Amino acid sequence: MNKTHNLFITASSVLAGTILTAALLFTAVPRVHAEDIDRCQRRIVHAEHELHEAIERHGRESRQANHERRELHNARERCWSERHQWWDEHDHRWHKDRDWNEHDHD
Repeated sequence: MNKTHNLFITASSVLAGTILTAALLFTAVPRVHAEDIDRCQRRIVHAEHELHEAIERHGRESRQANHERRELHNARERCWSERHQWWDEHDHRWHKDRDWNEHDHD
């Protein structure tokens, strides 16, 4: 009788631990997903800002502006490869197609 009782307690503990672990994992996934999207958006917004600053300070065809265009391209590519979407700062919306224009600031 004591062995059966101990087995029941052990099985109950394992089941409770499994349920708790599953609950924690399922509540953490949406938060991580939202943080990834937010980080993607921030990178693109920052790259857009840097490009505008370089154009204002050094000219549209300057070496600095071209560098910032590449940085913006890289930020968009990174979001695309991670999330299969990219942030359009001009329209303030996410795009589900890889349809950005490399010359949208020209």
